[in-house]
Amino acid sequence: MAAPPGGAGIVWQTPANPPESHDYIIRNGRRYVRPYYFEFISHVKNRWAGKTIVDLFTDEFKGRSRDYYVHAVKCGRLQVDGQTVHTDYIVKSSQKISHFLHRHEPPVLAGDISILQNEVDVVTICKPASVPVHPCGQYRKNTVVGILQAEHGLTPLFPVHRLDRLVSGLLIFAKNADRAECFRQQIEAGLLQKEYVAKVVGVFPDGEQTVDANVNFNAREGRSTVEISGAAGEEPNGKQALTRFQRICTDGTHSIVLCKPVTGRTHQGTSVHDQQKEQVPVKKLHHQIQTIVLLIMAAKMQKQMWSLISTRCAQTVQILLQ
Repeated sequence: MAAPPGGAGIVWQTPANPPESHDYIIRNGRRYVRPYYFEFISHVKNRWAGKTIVDLFTDEFKGRSRDYYVHAVKCGRLQVDGQTVHTDYIVKSSQKISHFLHRHEPPVLAGDISILQNEVDVVTICKPASVPVHPCGQYRKNTVVGILQAEHGLTPLFPVHRLDRLVSGLLIFAKNADRAECFRQQIEAGLLQKEYVAKVVGVFPDGEQTVDANVNFNAREGRSTVEISGAAGEEPNGKQALTRFQRICTDGTHSIVLCKPVTGRTHQGTSVHDQQKEQVPVKKLHHQIQTIVLLIMAAKMQKQMWSLISTRCAQTVQILLQ
């Protein structure tokens, strides 16, 4: 069994190590995570089997270059089943691969995560912008789940829904799998409403406006585009997304708009780049969204929660108008 690189004095964290309050540093309005040594653990999927370890990581984990992975294998920072291997090693299904590195998480905006309601089996919080909901990509401790665990001892948490990293708003967590499943069934039955309040550039049209377009998310570029129609004889790219918009108010330069996604798609509310190949009147509905400030999600039968959310919505609109 090969030892992790770096010597005996280094403590390697794994996903099993929970975030702790002393892991964070608040400075100049930002929340930083102290750099730490971390062991990424993955198991070889069937579709990965038969590839060399360098090809596998180059194809599946594109955040680093091929040269980086070649060097990592040679230095023993990429190991298979606890053993160092050569760069041409061919992986087999179910093998454990460890990737050792000194981890530097990007900072997020500082500030407490407000707990709006904390019950036996559910907690509702106000998620700040810039903070991802759960561990993903470069983020592990600088997440809503990580911060709530480190600073409030809330664990385990099951996200009932998600908000994009740059979006702020209400977020509901179940505290056990059974309650999470109950919420999932309510969502599928249409008993949960999901709405956004957005500040947009320009004077948004009055009255309810409906956009029926296709949202195409480009994971490589990290952005979404909206395509109203394809070229003659071509189907639009992406998945169909129907959204209703209602202008709340305007100051002549910006507008506050209520957005109601009818079909849920990734980045649907913030997809604003119109790539239509034909000119259609609905193009006028697309304005650059500056800030998504509030998500409303509540079961129709939970009147107390709906009252709380409505009050929060009114406060947010007042802030935007300042």
